Amino acid sequence: MTPVHSPEDIGFMQLALRQAHAAADAGEVPVGAVVVRAGQVIATGHNAPLANHDPTAHAEVNAMRSAALALGNYRLDDCTLYVTLEPCAMCSGAALHARFKRVVFGATEPKTGAAGSVLNLFAHEQINHQTKLTGGVLTSECAQVLQSFFEHRRAQHQMSKVPLRDDALRTPDSALAGLDLPLAMSHFTADLSALEGLRLHWFDNRTSHTQAQAAPHVYLHGLDGWSVQYLSQLQSTEPAIALDLPGFGLSDKPKKIATHRLEWHAQVLREFLASVQPAPVALHAPRVMGPLLANLQLPVHWVETPALPAALRDAPYPDRGHMAGPRALSTLLVAPAPTPPPKRS
Repeated sequence: MTPVHSPEDIGFMQLALRQAHAAADAGEVPVGAVVVRAGQVIATGHNAPLANHDPTAHAEVNAMRSAALALGNYRLDDCTLYVTLEPCAMCSGAALHARFKRVVFGATEPKTGAAGSVLNLFAHEQINHQTKLTGGVLTSECAQVLQSFFEHRRAQHQMSKVPLRDDALRTPDSALAGLDLPLAMSHFTADLSALEGLRLHWFDNRTSHTQAQAAPHVYLHGLDGWSVQYLSQLQSTEPAIALDLPGFGLSDKPKKIATHRLEWHAQVLREFLASVQPAPVALHAPRVMGPLLANLQLPVHWVETPALPAALRDAPYPDRGHMAGPRALSTLLVAPAPTPPPKRS
Protein backbone atom coordinates (compact mmCIF):
# COMPACT_ATOMS: atom_id res chain seq x y z
CA MET A 1 0.00 0.00 0.00
CA THR A 2 1.40 3.40 -0.98
CA PRO A 3 1.98 5.56 2.12
CA VAL A 4 0.04 8.81 2.37
CA HIS A 5 2.23 11.81 3.02
CA SER A 6 1.13 15.19 4.29
CA PRO A 7 0.61 18.10 1.87
CA GLU A 8 3.32 19.94 3.82
CA ASP A 9 5.89 17.19 3.23
CA ILE A 10 4.95 16.97 -0.44
CA GLY A 11 5.20 20.74 -0.90
CA PHE A 12 8.63 21.03 0.70
CA MET A 13 9.90 18.00 -1.24
CA GLN A 14 8.81 19.74 -4.44
CA LEU A 15 11.03 22.65 -3.42
CA ALA A 16 13.89 20.22 -2.85
CA LEU A 17 13.26 18.83 -6.34
CA ARG A 18 13.76 22.31 -7.76
CA GLN A 19 17.18 22.32 -6.15
CA ALA A 20 17.87 18.90 -7.68
CA HIS A 21 17.08 20.27 -11.14
CA ALA A 22 19.40 23.23 -10.45
CA ALA A 23 22.17 20.73 -9.63
CA ALA A 24 21.54 18.89 -12.91
CA ASP A 25 21.70 22.17 -14.83
CA ALA A 26 25.11 22.78 -13.26
CA GLY A 27 26.35 19.32 -14.24
CA GLU A 28 26.16 17.94 -10.69
CA VAL A 29 24.36 14.76 -9.61
CA PRO A 30 20.80 16.05 -9.11
CA VAL A 31 20.13 15.99 -5.38
CA GLY A 32 18.42 18.89 -3.64
CA ALA A 33 17.70 19.77 -0.01
CA VAL A 34 15.59 22.23 1.96
CA VAL A 35 15.70 23.15 5.67
CA VAL A 36 12.34 24.14 7.17
CA ARG A 37 11.54 25.69 10.54
CA ALA A 38 7.99 26.34 11.75
CA GLY A 39 6.65 25.93 8.25
CA GLN A 40 9.12 28.39 6.72
CA VAL A 41 12.05 27.62 4.41
CA ILE A 42 15.26 28.64 6.18
CA ALA A 43 17.79 27.44 3.61
CA THR A 44 18.19 25.43 0.42
CA GLY A 45 21.09 23.56 -1.13
CA HIS A 46 22.01 21.20 -3.92
CA ASN A 47 24.94 18.97 -4.78
CA ALA A 48 28.07 20.96 -5.66
CA PRO A 49 31.19 18.82 -5.04
CA LEU A 50 32.41 19.35 -8.62
CA ALA A 51 31.96 23.11 -8.62
CA ASN A 52 33.35 23.56 -5.11
CA HIS A 53 36.11 20.92 -5.40
CA ASP A 54 34.72 19.65 -2.10
CA PRO A 55 33.77 16.01 -1.40
CA THR A 56 31.57 17.17 1.49
CA ALA A 57 29.48 19.56 -0.63
CA HIS A 58 26.42 17.33 -0.74
CA ALA A 59 22.98 18.92 -0.93
CA GLU A 60 22.23 18.24 2.74
CA VAL A 61 25.53 19.67 3.98
CA ASN A 62 25.17 22.81 1.85
CA ALA A 63 21.63 23.36 3.12
CA MET A 64 22.70 22.74 6.74
CA ARG A 65 25.56 25.23 6.49
CA SER A 66 23.26 27.91 5.09
CA ALA A 67 20.61 27.23 7.75
CA ALA A 68 23.12 27.39 10.61
CA LEU A 69 24.43 30.72 9.31
CA ALA A 70 20.90 32.09 8.89
CA LEU A 71 19.91 31.10 12.42
CA GLY A 72 23.25 31.86 14.04
CA ASN A 73 23.35 28.42 15.63
CA TYR A 74 24.86 25.10 14.62
CA ARG A 75 22.04 23.31 16.45
CA LEU A 76 18.98 22.90 14.21
CA ASP A 77 16.86 21.00 16.72
CA ASP A 78 13.57 22.68 15.76
CA CYS A 79 14.10 22.19 12.01
CA THR A 80 13.23 19.55 9.41
CA LEU A 81 15.58 18.54 6.61
CA TYR A 82 14.02 17.56 3.28
CA VAL A 83 16.26 15.86 0.71
CA THR A 84 15.41 14.18 -2.58
CA LEU A 85 17.73 11.19 -2.03
CA GLU A 86 18.32 9.05 1.03
CA PRO A 87 21.27 10.58 2.92
CA CYS A 88 24.66 8.90 2.92
CA ALA A 89 26.55 8.15 6.14
CA MET A 90 28.29 11.54 6.10
CA CYS A 91 25.06 13.50 5.68
CA SER A 92 23.12 11.32 8.12
CA GLY A 93 25.84 11.88 10.72
CA ALA A 94 25.79 15.62 10.08
CA ALA A 95 22.00 15.67 10.47
CA LEU A 96 22.30 13.90 13.81
CA HIS A 97 25.01 16.32 14.98
CA ALA A 98 22.77 19.23 13.97
CA ARG A 99 19.99 17.73 16.12
CA PHE A 100 17.33 17.88 13.40
CA LYS A 101 13.82 17.16 14.62
CA ARG A 102 13.02 15.28 11.40
CA VAL A 103 14.72 14.12 8.21
CA VAL A 104 12.45 13.52 5.22
CA PHE A 105 13.80 11.98 2.01
CA GLY A 106 12.46 10.95 -1.38
CA ALA A 107 14.19 8.18 -3.35
CA THR A 108 16.14 5.40 -1.65
CA GLU A 109 19.86 4.91 -2.32
CA PRO A 110 20.61 1.16 -2.29
CA LYS A 111 24.39 1.60 -2.61
CA THR A 112 25.20 4.26 0.02
CA GLY A 113 21.96 5.07 1.83
CA ALA A 114 22.40 5.38 5.58
CA ALA A 115 18.74 5.87 6.47
CA GLY A 116 17.65 2.29 5.99
CA SER A 117 19.10 0.94 2.73
CA VAL A 118 22.68 -0.05 3.62
CA LEU A 119 22.43 0.89 7.28
CA ASN A 120 20.27 3.14 9.42
CA LEU A 121 22.23 5.57 11.57
CA PHE A 122 18.98 7.10 12.80
CA ALA A 123 17.86 3.79 14.36
CA HIS A 124 20.69 3.54 16.90
CA GLU A 125 19.24 4.23 20.36
CA GLN A 126 22.74 4.61 21.78
CA ILE A 127 23.14 7.92 19.91
CA ASN A 128 22.31 10.76 22.29
CA HIS A 129 19.84 12.40 19.92
CA GLN A 130 16.91 10.78 18.15
CA THR A 131 15.79 12.18 14.82
CA LYS A 132 12.45 11.15 13.36
CA LEU A 133 12.84 9.68 9.87
CA THR A 134 10.34 9.72 7.00
CA GLY A 135 11.15 8.23 3.62
CA GLY A 136 9.42 7.78 0.29
CA VAL A 137 8.01 11.29 -0.22
CA LEU A 138 7.60 11.82 -4.00
CA THR A 139 9.76 8.75 -4.54
CA SER A 140 9.11 8.37 -8.26
CA GLU A 141 9.70 12.07 -9.02
CA CYS A 142 12.94 12.10 -7.04
CA ALA A 143 14.13 8.89 -8.66
CA GLN A 144 13.20 10.09 -12.16
CA VAL A 145 15.38 13.19 -12.02
CA LEU A 146 18.36 10.98 -11.15
CA GLN A 147 17.50 8.40 -13.80
CA SER A 148 17.16 11.06 -16.51
CA PHE A 149 20.47 12.61 -15.51
CA PHE A 150 22.42 9.36 -15.71
CA GLU A 151 20.67 8.25 -18.93
CA HIS A 152 21.80 11.53 -20.48
CA ARG A 153 25.33 10.98 -19.15
CA ARG A 154 25.43 7.50 -20.68
CA ALA A 155 24.12 8.82 -24.00
CA GLN A 156 26.82 11.49 -24.01
CA HIS A 157 29.44 8.85 -23.28
CA GLN A 158 28.23 6.74 -26.19
CA MET A 159 28.20 9.76 -28.51
CA SER A 160 31.79 10.50 -27.51
CA LYS A 161 32.67 7.12 -29.02
CA VAL A 162 31.22 8.04 -32.45
CA PRO A 163 34.16 7.63 -34.86
CA LEU A 164 35.63 10.91 -35.99
CA ARG A 165 35.76 11.45 -39.73
CA ASP A 166 39.26 11.60 -41.17
CA ASP A 167 38.68 15.16 -42.39
CA ALA A 168 37.38 16.48 -39.04
CA LEU A 169 38.53 17.55 -35.58
CA ARG A 170 36.83 17.37 -32.19
CA THR A 171 37.37 19.77 -29.30
CA PRO A 172 39.27 17.88 -26.55
CA ASP A 173 37.74 17.90 -23.05
CA SER A 174 40.93 19.48 -21.72
CA ALA A 175 40.17 22.65 -23.71
CA LEU A 176 36.99 23.15 -21.64
CA ALA A 177 38.56 22.57 -18.21
CA GLY A 178 37.84 25.32 -15.70
CA LEU A 179 35.14 26.98 -17.81
CA ASP A 180 31.65 27.58 -16.45
CA LEU A 181 29.71 25.65 -19.10
CA PRO A 182 26.21 24.11 -18.75
CA LEU A 183 27.47 20.69 -19.83
CA ALA A 184 24.49 18.95 -18.22
CA MET A 185 22.43 20.53 -21.03
CA SER A 186 24.71 19.22 -23.80
CA HIS A 187 23.27 17.01 -26.53
CA PHE A 188 24.88 15.43 -29.59
CA THR A 189 23.62 13.69 -32.70
CA ALA A 190 25.20 12.17 -35.78
CA ASP A 191 21.89 10.98 -37.21
CA LEU A 192 21.05 13.84 -39.59
CA SER A 193 21.71 12.78 -43.18
CA ALA A 194 23.39 16.07 -44.06
CA LEU A 195 26.00 15.50 -41.35
CA GLU A 196 27.43 12.48 -43.18
CA GLY A 197 28.70 11.01 -39.91
CA LEU A 198 29.78 14.24 -38.20
CA ARG A 199 28.63 14.96 -34.68
CA LEU A 200 26.41 18.01 -34.05
CA HIS A 201 26.15 19.65 -30.61
CA TRP A 202 23.54 21.80 -28.91
CA PHE A 203 22.54 22.95 -25.43
CA ASP A 204 18.93 22.31 -24.36
CA ASN A 205 17.57 23.66 -21.08
CA ARG A 206 14.36 21.62 -21.13
CA THR A 207 15.52 19.40 -18.28
CA SER A 208 12.58 19.67 -15.89
CA HIS A 209 9.46 17.52 -16.19
CA THR A 210 7.35 20.60 -16.91
CA GLN A 211 9.55 21.71 -19.81
CA ALA A 212 10.65 18.41 -21.32
CA GLN A 213 7.86 18.55 -23.92
CA ALA A 214 7.73 22.33 -24.33
CA ALA A 215 8.23 23.98 -27.72
CA PRO A 216 11.61 25.75 -27.55
CA HIS A 217 13.11 28.91 -28.97
CA VAL A 218 16.23 28.00 -30.97
CA TYR A 219 19.30 30.26 -30.92
CA LEU A 220 22.04 30.28 -33.55
CA HIS A 221 25.50 31.76 -32.94
CA GLY A 222 27.31 34.29 -35.10
CA LEU A 223 30.68 34.06 -36.84
CA ASP A 224 32.74 35.02 -33.80
CA GLY A 225 31.06 32.82 -31.20
CA TRP A 226 29.23 29.61 -30.44
CA SER A 227 26.21 28.34 -28.54
CA VAL A 228 27.49 29.48 -25.14
CA GLN A 229 26.76 33.06 -26.29
CA TYR A 230 23.19 32.31 -25.22
CA LEU A 231 23.98 31.28 -21.65
CA SER A 232 21.47 33.78 -20.23
CA GLN A 233 18.67 32.31 -22.35
CA LEU A 234 19.67 28.78 -21.34
CA GLN A 235 19.58 29.77 -17.68
CA SER A 236 16.11 31.33 -17.99
CA THR A 237 12.80 29.53 -17.46
CA GLU A 238 11.89 29.87 -21.16
CA PRO A 239 12.51 26.61 -23.09
CA ALA A 240 15.63 27.24 -25.17
CA ILE A 241 18.05 25.43 -27.46
CA ALA A 242 21.40 26.90 -28.52
CA LEU A 243 22.94 25.16 -31.54
CA ASP A 244 26.51 24.80 -32.81
CA LEU A 245 26.77 24.43 -36.59
CA PRO A 246 29.46 22.03 -37.86
CA GLY A 247 32.84 23.64 -37.38
CA PHE A 248 31.63 25.74 -34.44
CA GLY A 249 31.57 25.26 -30.68
CA LEU A 250 31.46 21.63 -29.56
CA SER A 251 30.31 20.20 -32.90
CA ASP A 252 32.77 18.23 -35.04
CA LYS A 253 34.95 20.48 -37.20
CA PRO A 254 35.82 19.49 -40.78
CA LYS A 255 39.36 20.69 -41.44
CA LYS A 256 38.84 21.36 -45.15
CA ILE A 257 37.55 24.87 -45.81
CA ALA A 258 35.93 23.62 -49.03
CA THR A 259 33.59 21.42 -46.94
CA HIS A 260 31.96 24.49 -45.40
CA ARG A 261 29.58 25.46 -48.20
CA LEU A 262 26.61 27.71 -47.42
CA GLU A 263 24.16 25.20 -48.90
CA TRP A 264 25.54 22.44 -46.67
CA HIS A 265 25.30 24.47 -43.45
CA ALA A 266 21.78 25.57 -44.40
CA GLN A 267 20.76 21.94 -44.98
CA VAL A 268 22.19 20.83 -41.63
CA LEU A 269 20.25 23.65 -39.94
CA ARG A 270 16.99 22.73 -41.71
CA GLU A 271 17.34 19.05 -40.82
CA PHE A 272 18.12 19.87 -37.20
CA LEU A 273 15.12 22.20 -36.85
CA ALA A 274 12.87 19.54 -38.42
CA SER A 275 14.12 17.01 -35.84
CA VAL A 276 13.24 19.15 -32.81
CA GLN A 277 10.05 18.05 -31.07
CA PRO A 278 7.79 19.82 -30.38
CA ALA A 279 8.46 22.13 -33.34
CA PRO A 280 10.42 25.25 -32.37
CA VAL A 281 8.61 28.52 -31.68
CA ALA A 282 11.15 30.65 -33.54
CA LEU A 283 14.79 30.89 -34.58
CA HIS A 284 16.93 33.69 -33.14
CA ALA A 285 20.12 34.59 -35.00
CA PRO A 286 22.41 37.53 -35.81
CA ARG A 287 21.77 39.13 -39.22
CA VAL A 288 25.15 38.01 -40.55
CA MET A 289 23.80 34.43 -40.62
CA GLY A 290 20.84 35.50 -42.80
CA PRO A 291 21.92 33.71 -46.01
CA LEU A 292 21.63 30.38 -44.16
CA LEU A 293 18.06 31.02 -43.05
CA ALA A 294 16.15 31.12 -46.33
CA ASN A 295 13.08 28.87 -46.72
CA LEU A 296 12.72 28.12 -43.02
CA GLN A 297 9.23 27.22 -41.92
CA LEU A 298 9.32 29.23 -38.71
CA PRO A 299 9.71 32.88 -37.67
CA VAL A 300 13.23 34.33 -37.58
CA HIS A 301 14.14 37.03 -35.05
CA TRP A 302 17.36 39.01 -35.41
CA VAL A 303 19.42 39.35 -32.25
CA GLU A 304 22.65 40.95 -31.13
CA THR A 305 24.94 38.25 -29.77
CA PRO A 306 26.98 39.27 -26.73
CA ALA A 307 30.77 39.33 -26.98
CA LEU A 308 32.42 36.45 -25.14
CA PRO A 309 35.57 36.66 -23.00
CA ALA A 310 38.54 35.51 -25.07
CA ALA A 311 39.07 32.32 -23.04
CA LEU A 312 35.46 31.24 -23.53
CA ARG A 313 35.30 32.36 -27.16
CA ASP A 314 38.45 30.49 -28.17
CA ALA A 315 38.06 27.33 -26.05
CA PRO A 316 36.55 25.13 -28.82
CA TYR A 317 39.40 26.04 -31.19
CA PRO A 318 42.70 24.91 -29.61
CA ASP A 319 44.59 25.18 -32.91
CA ARG A 320 44.19 26.67 -36.39
CA GLY A 321 42.82 23.43 -37.82
CA HIS A 322 39.72 23.76 -35.65
CA MET A 323 39.01 27.19 -37.18
CA ALA A 324 38.14 26.06 -40.72
CA GLY A 325 34.41 26.59 -40.21
CA PRO A 326 34.55 30.14 -38.83
CA ARG A 327 37.16 31.10 -41.43
CA ALA A 328 35.11 29.72 -44.31
CA LEU A 329 31.81 31.29 -43.27
CA SER A 330 33.48 34.61 -42.53
CA THR A 331 34.54 34.66 -46.19
CA LEU A 332 31.23 33.40 -47.57
CA LEU A 333 28.86 35.46 -45.43
CA VAL A 334 30.75 38.72 -45.18
CA ALA A 335 31.08 40.05 -48.72
CA PRO A 336 34.08 42.33 -49.30
CA ALA A 337 33.35 45.98 -49.94
CA PRO A 338 33.14 46.78 -53.67
CA THR A 339 36.22 48.34 -55.22
CA PRO A 340 35.46 51.94 -56.22
CA PRO A 341 35.90 52.72 -59.94
CA PRO A 342 39.12 54.52 -60.89
CA LYS A 343 38.92 58.27 -61.01
CA ARG A 344 39.11 59.86 -64.41
CA SER A 345 42.01 62.20 -64.89
